[in-house]
Amino acid sequence: MPNRLAHETSPYLLQHADNPVDWWPWSAEAFEEARKRNVPVLLSIGYSSCHWCHVMAHESFEDQQTAEYLNAHYVSVKVDREERPDVDAVYMEAVQAATGHGGWPMTVFLTPDAEPFYFGTYFPPAPRQGMPSFRQVLQGVHQAWEDRRDAVTEVAGKIVRDLAGREISYGDDRTPGEQELAQALLALTREYDPQRGGFGGAPKFPPSMVLEFLLRHHARTGAEGALQMAQDTCERMARGGIYDQLGGGFARYSVDRDWIVPHFEKMLYDNALLCRVYAHLWRATGSGLARRVALETADFMVRELRTTEGGFASALDADSDDGRGKHVEGAYYVWTPEQLREVLGEQDAELAAQYFGVTEEGTFEDGQSVLQLPQQDGLFDAGKIASIRERLLAARVERPAPGRDDKIVAAWNGLAIAALAETGAYFDRPDLVEAALAAADLLVRLHLDEQARLTRTSKDGHAGANAGVLEDYADVAEGFLALASVTGEGVWLEFAGFLLDHVLARFTDEESGALFDTAADAERLIRRPQDPTDNAAPSGWTAAANALLSYAAHTGSGPHRTAAERALGVVKALGPRVPRFIGWGLAAAEAALDGPREVAIVGPSLDHEGTRTLHRTALLGTAPGAVVAVGAPESDEFPLLADRPLVGGEPAAYVCRNFTCDAPTTEVERLRAVLSG
Repeated sequence: MPNRLAHETSPYLLQHADNPVDWWPWSAEAFEEARKRNVPVLLSIGYSSCHWCHVMAHESFEDQQTAEYLNAHYVSVKVDREERPDVDAVYMEAVQAATGHGGWPMTVFLTPDAEPFYFGTYFPPAPRQGMPSFRQVLQGVHQAWEDRRDAVTEVAGKIVRDLAGREISYGDDRTPGEQELAQALLALTREYDPQRGGFGGAPKFPPSMVLEFLLRHHARTGAEGALQMAQDTCERMARGGIYDQLGGGFARYSVDRDWIVPHFEKMLYDNALLCRVYAHLWRATGSGLARRVALETADFMVRELRTTEGGFASALDADSDDGRGKHVEGAYYVWTPEQLREVLGEQDAELAAQYFGVTEEGTFEDGQSVLQLPQQDGLFDAGKIASIRERLLAARVERPAPGRDDKIVAAWNGLAIAALAETGAYFDRPDLVEAALAAADLLVRLHLDEQARLTRTSKDGHAGANAGVLEDYADVAEGFLALASVTGEGVWLEFAGFLLDHVLARFTDEESGALFDTAADAERLIRRPQDPTDNAAPSGWTAAANALLSYAAHTGSGPHRTAAERALGVVKALGPRVPRFIGWGLAAAEAALDGPREVAIVGPSLDHEGTRTLHRTALLGTAPGAVVAVGAPESDEFPLLADRPLVGGEPAAYVCRNFTCDAPTTEVERLRAVLSG
């Protein structure tokens, strides 16, 4: 008998619809039920491609006895963190404050007033390695609730008061200057792993936002060390097992320091951000590897994550059927020498094993290897390797595929739109620009209402019930701004403006210029979430700063520029101290320091060869955060085109920064030089 989750749109909640647990979705009714029954709330937060969420579900939530105990003594609420990042954020903050760490599945016990009093993540079905079993925890919390209610509610009240007292240090309302950005670079250099690329130890995450900062810093200052760190990290990741050597695209993170063994789930946001980073690395260096990885990652997104409605699905699971009826992490991606021989024959299997680093001992579990490209002497026949890759990919397609989380998240689609638009433009792949346009159309049709308010998610062409948060408004605006620059269609600049007006009106603290993750009129939680630091994707705060800055450069809007600068004050405070966790803010600060430059390309038409060449040259300029408008001289598509005539009847480029303009030029080389950072 399905529970209340059967009517939800979240694939994660639907995975629990047949549990014997009487789950509720997050709702006022669930807490009303807890008040009526005088019982605590069990809040369980996860997401559909989370390995340990599946494990705990199988061990505990599918277990009849555990479910009966839960149903008798608790109201159980299940939340998809990707649908409700606000709920996830406030309780994750409480979990981390109480335990020193966090993660998913997140398990939190609440009073009927939604105040947390006991925390954990994964709990096993039997005591293990010092951890109590889930049943022991349920019994202990129930006993405390029955026998020591006053103490429990006192603890809950104190936790909420402590959270309310956690103020963010904003620095001031000015953007970071040369000194702070140089200090941030120095701090990154100290944490850099020169042997393996990347920052810190295991597990190792792709530092997408930091890489964008390093590329922009190099473009603005010429700092070779910044470019070297970006280049080496990108090469090590692309050669490692974290990158899918057959199908393209990146896994979530590497469990080791060498990028060899990934946590195999593939997320849309990682691939969108990394696709863009590699495209920007190619733009800066002409690297063939960067070009290949950018295109393969773009193709992976379109091939495996695109939905029938034209948007991009959230994720592919880490787990899949191993062919023997068992769900195993990485089963879809790993190979043994024997499996290579079955597909390729003896001779080619030997070559493939050498090329991809497949060994008898294996680099993963049970003698299986994750494919990588180890550094080695000797040349390989490119045609032979292409044939091997093709045959292995064809064989892999026959394996049971990992599950796909089909929900469309507005923010992550915004990141994908920006990546695909730019990659398509750089490499003359109009199909990728078309894919970006289709996703943007879907967001406008399905996620935007008449007031340009965003809905966070949709699935199968149906909008979800949850309001967009700051990262949705900021990242979708970022995607639309990239699309405007690439296509010359001013309507995308207009839509970005609508979204950013909401950021100014509903997400910004008027006094300090600080930004909140939820709108002023959003559902009230125990705390209004607010976090300027990047996590797996740019924080809404710094993404908004970057988009506001670009929009101001396009339009000359003072309020948007001021809001961007005030928001970047927090980067001044945090950049020199924790640069790894505010990379997108540092990248935005680089753009602010450089101008950013405003480029107008005027030509008889977008199909005119001279217009096209100047437009492409402008898009390939490395000056941090430069914005590009293209159109006919009399066009009203973009404010930057106003009063910009052709020069001697020829297409021309106008470049301005900080209220000063260069003389217009019709020469590609001159434009290239001006925009080279």
